[in-house]
Amino acid sequence: MMKRMVIIGGGIAGLAAAYYLQKRAAEKEAPIDLTVLESEKTWGGKIVTERVDGFVIEGGPDTFLRTKPWAVDLCRELGLEQRLHGTNPDQKNTYVLRDGALRPLPEGLTMMIPTDIGSMSRTSLLSWPEKVRMGLDFLMPPKSLDGDESLGDFVSRRLGRAAYENLIEPLMSGIYAGDGDLLSLQATFPYLRELEMEHGGLVRGALAARRKRANSRAAPASNRSIFLTPTTGLAELVEALVERLLEHGAELRLETRAVRVDPGSEEDGAYLVQIAGGETIPANGVILATPAFISGELLNGLDAALGSELRDIPYVSTATVSLSYKIEDLPGPLDGYGYVIPRREGRKALACTWTSTKFPHRAPDGYALLRVFIGRAGQEEQVPWDEQGLLEIARAELRLTLGITAEAVLERVYIWERAMPQYNLGHPERLERIEARLERWPGLRLAGNGYYGIGIPDCIHSGELAAEEIITIIKNGTRMNADFTDSNNF
Repeated sequence: MMKRMVIIGGGIAGLAAAYYLQKRAAEKEAPIDLTVLESEKTWGGKIVTERVDGFVIEGGPDTFLRTKPWAVDLCRELGLEQRLHGTNPDQKNTYVLRDGALRPLPEGLTMMIPTDIGSMSRTSLLSWPEKVRMGLDFLMPPKSLDGDESLGDFVSRRLGRAAYENLIEPLMSGIYAGDGDLLSLQATFPYLRELEMEHGGLVRGALAARRKRANSRAAPASNRSIFLTPTTGLAELVEALVERLLEHGAELRLETRAVRVDPGSEEDGAYLVQIAGGETIPANGVILATPAFISGELLNGLDAALGSELRDIPYVSTATVSLSYKIEDLPGPLDGYGYVIPRREGRKALACTWTSTKFPHRAPDGYALLRVFIGRAGQEEQVPWDEQGLLEIARAELRLTLGITAEAVLERVYIWERAMPQYNLGHPERLERIEARLERWPGLRLAGNGYYGIGIPDCIHSGELAAEEIITIIKNGTRMNADFTDSNNF
């Protein structure tokens, strides 16, 4: 019998879940009727690509990691693998803002940990006493801990506070837009703790990991970028997914807002998805690929405890501002990928990517494209969350740091309200409680960046796992039961 599946959320996690639902259903000979609901006017969620006058402008994420295989695998299946570009191999410099000046990031960072002693000895990001403090990592024994600790506490304990504030914190902020003194080490960078316990210290562990990769045949060549993006932007991935889903009969509905998920009946399906305006869609399986706080609202009537746990995951608002200038109007060359800004600098921006250097195909000849990132945990109240205010912050940042005073030929602002989940201390324990509640609801799963990883590959993988588990449950004929305790975890 045909089973009805509903996915709520049309970002990359939801679209990936839909793709893998169709694929796994065909493989297991379990026919499904699939509907994907998206409240906005376009597909892709935070993936927004604007193509104008030879520019490729990303409003949200602009790349994904090669080292997490799920995005590359999906691109391969969709026929996009040959369209993937790496970063510019000829201009690899990255800078850190320190005392108002750009200073090169030391070479030899492995998993964010410095491993090139010569480069570290030359860096101006740390004083000699601070470098000596880092060296104590070789002498300090591992610390036995029963529980978690914050990323900031851990790195400060091993390498010193200065190394954390000037090296690790700005790199971490570029990933999570978070406060490292609140972020859970276990939820964000658990491998750092593993390095400490297995090798006795961070630097020893990072050196061992680097040697292992160098000796592995599977290790990527040194000239292969770990960051990839399609030729005309990440929207290519969204467009290919939508096309494939439609080809295989999925019903894709934009501007359709789900307001509640209720328990159904044996006749109608395990769940009833309520739509704004009064429509009800019965479903045997539901995947919520919405931000955790929205999923919490949708599930509150079904399972108040689960809804509360989801709503309690904190989020931070962010924005990106892209600006283009004629190269002849710039005071100097953009000789690298850009720079990151430590929290201690007190700037309202947290990073600036020199997009046209990092990916030369994203700007026409004679033009530079830059992107300023704004918004991080603990600083949101300092930011005016309107287009003009964000433009002023970006212009001021480029004037102060790069000396750019020319008028931009193109400006784009993208505001992402409550976009970045914060994996703060207690996040792993919260996920355990969420999983325990989900075990009561077979055929209901979660996907997205609020749980086990925030990057595009993580979101794709979350959608794939959710799809596989729901198809398995449906194929096995498991009925919804409030006392059910033997389903797979998401």
